[in-house]
Amino acid sequence: MARPFHAAAARVRRLRPSRSRTPAAVGLAPAAHPWRRAFAMLAVVVLGAWLGLLVVGSVRTPVGPVDTTMTLRPSVSGGTKINVSPLGALELDSHHAPVRLDVDIDQLDPERSQALVKHPERLSGLQREVTEDVAAGTRELAFRSCVAVVSGATALGLVVFRRPRRALAAGGLALALLAASGVSAYATWNPKSVLEPKFSGLLSSAPSVVGDARSIVTEFDVYQQELARLVTNVTKLYDATSTLPVYQPDPGTIRVLHVSDIHLNPAAWHIIGSLVEQYEIDVIIDSGDTMDHGTAAENGFLDPVRDLGAPYVWVRGNHDSRVTQAYLEKTKNAHVLDEGDAVDVAGLRIAGTGDPQFTPDRVRPRGGKAAEQFAGMRLASALRDQKRAGTPVDIAVAHDPNAARETDGTVPLVLAGHLHHRVNELLPLGTRLKVEGSTGGGGLRAVQNEKPEKVRASVLYLDRSTRHLQAWDEITLGGLGLTTAEVGRHLPEENLTSPSPSPGIPTTSP
Repeated sequence: MARPFHAAAARVRRLRPSRSRTPAAVGLAPAAHPWRRAFAMLAVVVLGAWLGLLVVGSVRTPVGPVDTTMTLRPSVSGGTKINVSPLGALELDSHHAPVRLDVDIDQLDPERSQALVKHPERLSGLQREVTEDVAAGTRELAFRSCVAVVSGATALGLVVFRRPRRALAAGGLALALLAASGVSAYATWNPKSVLEPKFSGLLSSAPSVVGDARSIVTEFDVYQQELARLVTNVTKLYDATSTLPVYQPDPGTIRVLHVSDIHLNPAAWHIIGSLVEQYEIDVIIDSGDTMDHGTAAENGFLDPVRDLGAPYVWVRGNHDSRVTQAYLEKTKNAHVLDEGDAVDVAGLRIAGTGDPQFTPDRVRPRGGKAAEQFAGMRLASALRDQKRAGTPVDIAVAHDPNAARETDGTVPLVLAGHLHHRVNELLPLGTRLKVEGSTGGGGLRAVQNEKPEKVRASVLYLDRSTRHLQAWDEITLGGLGLTTAEVGRHLPEENLTSPSPSPGIPTTSP
């Protein structure tokens, strides 16, 4: 029985067609669309590696006094891009490879920058420190990038191919591609590219002045001058086209420029100087926080006060130290007020007090709101003493609004700062509180914010005979890197409802 069965099976095998002997099959089996499979593998490798770099392929690392984020990105031409928000960006032709190095300067570290201010001798070693920081960050970035591309390509390979061996092959190819990119970048590395950067954003406005990355601070000086010029042009346009019929500033009014919270921004001096000239300012009142750390090393920042073109009345803010105050007291053109001191300037009697707290000093305990209120009470007491002596004060100045509110009923107008935004409030006993924003646009803090803080100052018009506030112009400029300007005219509510015209207010209708 076995032989007939085997013989029959042999006949069946002979009769069954063989695929291997079919000419068409011989040509198609080894090459079932190999280019499609290769393209699919390449797409998985590139896309997976890119996704891996996006998710985990970045490194946050300190470089000197700033915190940065370093990232590798796929690129056709390679190179390095340094994003200095909100100033703009620098592009360096540093290498030629299918990857680009992005360096985002996130924020200025207050503690490290303060250490540089307190110890200027450290600046000599800053270049070596920065070099070491960049090298350490690059090594960590290289390691994380390897892990990122392998993980991304392998994970995507598992999703697409559903075969572990092909997924691992995709990860291996991604690593090989990154290694080849690294070799290409190393072979084409151009260290002199830093001397020939391409600028974008604000930094592109005057590349001939900037010259190279080492003199980038010069570009900020150009920004300062251009912003001051913008103030001048906008002011002229405002004067030429203003159709406000309610109030036209009389040439005989006393004009006060209220500034505050400059926070070491050198652009503020250019802006103040331009406003003094354009608005024919009689006196400048600074309600404090001109500095940031209050160290002796910062004192030179105050030197432009001598040449602002108008007397400069100043009270200490919570970022201004006694060292700062002592330096400014010796500065020509400056009038420093503290503990209720009063001074007669430009036909006005102005009194003020310094902030009782110095927040950069973390050793001393802070008094908080209670300390500010107590300082305000002492100022109010000094104002009452001045009134009893027959020398009433026209304007009081304190840095913190909590202190300023304590003067309600003792003075017609009190000025403050600290909040970095404007407040206009008529207090219950009749004193008007005006809080100014930051004339320095937040100063050094601007680079810590997602959006640049606006620059703010106000021109106050006071009647020369009554010394009462008649109107004020609020000047608002774009923050760091944003050259925009707004000027808004405002009137006290009592002037709008007054039955009889006050000096300087025309009686004609539009």
